[in-house]
Amino acid sequence: MKTNPFKFTFWKAVAILTLAAGAAATWLRVTGGLGASTNLTDATPWGLWVAFDILCGVGLAAGGFTMAAIVHIFHIKRFEPMLRPAILTAFLGYLLVIVGLMFDLGRPFSVWHAIIMWNPNSVMFEVAWCVMLYTTVLAMEFAPVVLERFRLFKLVRIMGRVSIVFIILGVLLSTLHQSSLGSLFLIVPGKMYGLWYSAYLPAFFYVSAIAAGCAMVIFESYLSSRAFGRGLEMHLLQEIGRVCVMVLGVYLVMKVVDLASRDMFGLLLLPRKETAFYWAELVVGVIAPMLWLGRAKVRANYHGLFAGAVMVVVGFVFNRLNVATTALERSAGVAYVPKWSELAITMSIVTVGFIAFALAARYLPIFTDEHGHAREEESVVPVAWVEDAGDARRQAPKRGDHGILVAK
Repeated sequence: MKTNPFKFTFWKAVAILTLAAGAAATWLRVTGGLGASTNLTDATPWGLWVAFDILCGVGLAAGGFTMAAIVHIFHIKRFEPMLRPAILTAFLGYLLVIVGLMFDLGRPFSVWHAIIMWNPNSVMFEVAWCVMLYTTVLAMEFAPVVLERFRLFKLVRIMGRVSIVFIILGVLLSTLHQSSLGSLFLIVPGKMYGLWYSAYLPAFFYVSAIAAGCAMVIFESYLSSRAFGRGLEMHLLQEIGRVCVMVLGVYLVMKVVDLASRDMFGLLLLPRKETAFYWAELVVGVIAPMLWLGRAKVRANYHGLFAGAVMVVVGFVFNRLNVATTALERSAGVAYVPKWSELAITMSIVTVGFIAFALAARYLPIFTDEHGHAREEESVVPVAWVEDAGDARRQAPKRGDHGILVAK
């Protein structure tokens, strides 16, 4: 039974309303500029579009380079079923980061200037080049999926011979700019609140991005499993959950050592907004998921895994918003609250990302297993979702198709 693409549902209504609000906000941004469409000022020049669309978008896309390194550099091939969805998530994430950047730039049509007007002393210059190059690399890594869809297997084999070059480049570039985003804030030591400013900000950004990338792999596996009625690779997701706990542990130790070395423990007890926000990101995004996912019984349950991944993602987003806005408010002397148009455009970008992922997952061979065919005996299909999956079916892999799993 095929799904009727024109069937009206609650989530489609939400998507339509969100995109309509985003279109109105885009018109306001294009015709009125930043002043009319944002609450940004000279005192608070970076707002939601930088904090969420760029800093969070890049970090949440870290699952791509993390899984690529695990599968192709460390040769842990059993994680291969996670690779294509992770690469797709990263590719879409970076494309949407570029879209968000276009909204935030005062002169968006000058975005190409970084290509020919070099300023190698600027951290922003390095970030711009790394994002451009890594997006290109992700396109090359994702190209075989599109080629398989059109059965161009000779080109797939050619791409396979040079893929390791793109994998290594992708890991190097992603490592560089994940940490460089943290370096952006090293130039404002007198403006950032003491709980967040640290000489180790680049390392914090890099390690937290790896944890967020692992959480996003679990997150998108759970949602795509529910949407397309495919099995969950629980044996692999449990391992990713355990890796996520270890990375969060490293991150927590780094934060404690950093506060101790700078003698900032006293700030943790001051009755201020910054104190509450700092504890919130630490408890929700680090301590709670460590304790939650640290239990083998929880990791063995798909709902438990998903809940832990959501905590990590929420805490990660909270951290990036705090670094980019909360940490700078006290020195700026004014509070920043996003305007409706900023929220509308951000939500529209997220909505477009979900729609693009759904379309790609429906029409391209995104989901495979480590042996090129479905292994239902090692998958867990939640009983409650079986009815929801009535409109999806598994297509037995044809000879030479490398076990493509298609949902229609």
